[in-house]
Amino acid sequence: MTGEAALVVVGTPLGNLGDLSPRAVEALAGADVIACEDTRRTRALLTAAGVTGRRLVAVHEHNEAQRAEEITALVRDGSRVALVTDAGMPSISDPGQRVVAAVAAEGLPVDVVPGPSAVVAALVASGLPCERFVFEGFLPRTGSPRRRRLAALAGEPRTVVLYEAPHRVRETVADLAAACGDGRPVALARELTKLHEEVWRGTLGEAVADLSDRAPRGEYVVVVGGAPPPADASDEEIAEALVDRMAAGDDRRAAVAAVASDLAVAKRRVYELARRLPGH
Repeated sequence: MTGEAALVVVGTPLGNLGDLSPRAVEALAGADVIACEDTRRTRALLTAAGVTGRRLVAVHEHNEAQRAEEITALVRDGSRVALVTDAGMPSISDPGQRVVAAVAAEGLPVDVVPGPSAVVAALVASGLPCERFVFEGFLPRTGSPRRRRLAALAGEPRTVVLYEAPHRVRETVADLAAACGDGRPVALARELTKLHEEVWRGTLGEAVADLSDRAPRGEYVVVVGGAPPPADASDEEIAEALVDRMAAGDDRRAAVAAVASDLAVAKRRVYELARRLPGH
């Protein structure tokens, strides 16, 4: 589709220029305009790829709303616009989402040239389950939004992937350990695809100790194992819940249905225990 009007979302290397695909180079060379997070970094990338003469416009967190309108107009008027960020896939904790949404809302073509992703690279390297995972981006920095997010992650059964800056990673890992428990498995990936790439694996408690012994360097991807499944409710817990329900006014049928749902146990089991209750 080279030459046709479209927004082309292009993944770029995390650090190793060898990861820039031939298709990505073709997309950048074939664009009329390249929208990028930092024009200096993108010019260096283009020079390395042998792409010259492209018009660059900056799209970052402070001007993305305005640029989204401008880029949509460019595509509408027949231009082919490539969208890149400093590293990885646009929109993934980077600018780009507003631009893509604006162009798509106009019914204009949006093409994607897949590329490197720190989320996927760290998840695979972690050794933790990959079948189901959730990407959290950057946690809120302070206050109740951060506490609520940490509480939610403590019970999240899927593997959790999040980003963190080096100057905040100690605090974030300590907060995760407090919320999820010291024994939860974790992998800390930093400097992915670069010369000093490292993937550290252990528990959250061990990670807190490890980070206290050295100055964190480079951007981090934190991969946390999912919460273990809750233990089955005991007969005593089920009976107590039944008594509470019926004391509150539920008949036996309603109490059985509610307790089975609340405690995630088989309704037949709850019914049999209800039959054994004194006076019921």
